Parts: sequence; C-alpha cells; structure tokens
Amino acid sequence: MTQKYKGARAGHLEELAYRMTEIDTRPNDGQYLGMKLKVEEAIDHLLRAMFPYHFGKSRARFVETEKRTYELMQAFDALDQTLELVYDDPAEATEKVEELINSLPDILEVLKTDIQAGYEGDPAAKSPDEVIITYPAFFAIAVYRIAHKLYEMGVPMIPRVMTEQAHEATGIDIHPGATIGRYFFIDHGTGVVIGETTTIGEHVKLYQHVTLGAKSFDLAEDGTPIKGIKRHPDIGDRVVIYAGATILGGNTKIGNDCVVGGNVWLTHSLEDGETIITKPSGQLTKSSSEHEIEWFI
Repeated sequence: MTQKYKGARAGHLEELAYRMTEIDTRPNDGQYLGMKLKVEEAIDHLLRAMFPYHFGKSRARFVETEKRTYELMQAFDALDQTLELVYDDPAEATEKVEELINSLPDILEVLKTDIQAGYEGDPAAKSPDEVIITYPAFFAIAVYRIAHKLYEMGVPMIPRVMTEQAHEATGIDIHPGATIGRYFFIDHGTGVVIGETTTIGEHVKLYQHVTLGAKSFDLAEDGTPIKGIKRHPDIGDRVVIYAGATILGGNTKIGNDCVVGGNVWLTHSLEDGETIITKPSGQLTKSSSEHEIEWFI
C-alpha cells in the first residue's frame, strides 16, 4: 500500500472492503476471472481466421493457409482457457472448443451470404469488402453466428458474453439463442433487439430500432418469469421490417414476403405477402394482393 493510504485511511478502506465482502458477490456456479478479456481475444482470432485480409493486423509474410492456421491456434487456446472457467472437466471444455472450430467453415459459408445480402441490399455499399470492414451489423451478425453455435452446443455463459460484447460495440442486441437464416442483413443497425426465442427465415432485412421481443411473460408461482418457453415472434422468408417497428409475442408469426412499415407496433400475425404500415393519422393499414383492412390503434 502506498504511503498516501497508510494509517487511519488504510484502516477505513479495509473496513469498507470487509463490508463489501460480507455482501458477497461471488459467482454461484463458476469462476469468471478474465472471462470477458479471453472471449474478446477469441472473437478477434476467430474473425481473423475467417477473414484474414480484413481483420488481420498486418500483411503477414505467411501464405493464406498459414495465416488462418495461426489464428485458429490462437483462438483455440483462448477459447479453451475460457471454457475451462465454466466446465469442471477440462477435457469437456476442449471437446466443445474442437466442435466449434470444426464448424467454422460452415459458419463462414453462411456469413458469405450475409455479406452478399448487405452488398445487394444497400445502394450505399460499394463492395462486399466495405460491408465486412465498415458495417457494424456485419460484426454483430458474425459474432452472433459464432455464439449461436456455442449456444446450440449447450455452452453456458460464453455465448451471452460474446453477443453482449458485440452489443456494446455496435448497439445491436442479438441473443445467441435466436435462430436466423441465411442472407440476413441489418441496415444501420443501432437499437435493434432480437430476443432469445425469435426465429428468422432467409433473405430478411431489418432497419434500425427494430424490436423482435416478448409481449408478456408467463409467471411461476413465486411471481418470477418462467424460463425456457417461446416468447418471441417468428419471421418468415423475404421479409422487410422498417425502422422503429416493434413485433412482440411468441404466438406472432410474420409470413413470407411481408413488409412491416416503420414505427408499427404489432402483436398479431400477418399472412404471406401482407404489408402493414402506420398512416400519419395514427391508423394501421394492412394490405395484400387480395384485400385491404384498416383499424385504429
């Protein structure tokens, strides 16, 4: 302890430390020291392994395969150390890491479709490389794809740490439990929320401040929300959801080829091909090729 904090002040600080120890914030089911830093390190290496020419720190002297191999080795070590914090058996942690690493070619194939969706879906995108390097949505989606694999494998805690780090960096909150199809794109992205039990089909595009959330929670006898049940909407294929739209509820299903306009608040389902918008008067208008229905909100 420095000279400044010796004596009476040191005694006071020791008393405060004792009081905080009595409050007890120790983990209930694991040891998490260094977890967030190791997860950040692992994500960095995983992205470099998949995109060595976009996320690499320098023009390495190695050929491409050697670059990827080096980054995979670094990611393996970081992930292995991290998963050992949540698994009692180190061998089980290593087995999970191997499963994730083996799945990276498949994850990369899906991410290529997301890049294509971003490039083709945004006239401001001059190239696929611009989507990879400059679009915060791509970073959030890439981290989600990795975290979702770990979530499917039943790995505790780590998938949430991953997606929350992406959330902190981009303002895009995708729960690792959500199921999202290929060719997924989020334009701008700030404020997007995608809940744990959401399902999203292929060729879906979201804009900023879209919420795919829970309408309400079923409660247990003690008044706490029941966990592990369907709470979030299902979104079909080729759906566009514009800025500020909110779609809620586990029974809400948005059919294929639907369009949800900006600032719409939606707690019921849409059939295939329907479009719903908010009029300046505050009315919602729902239309399809067969009919048009209006109602007040």
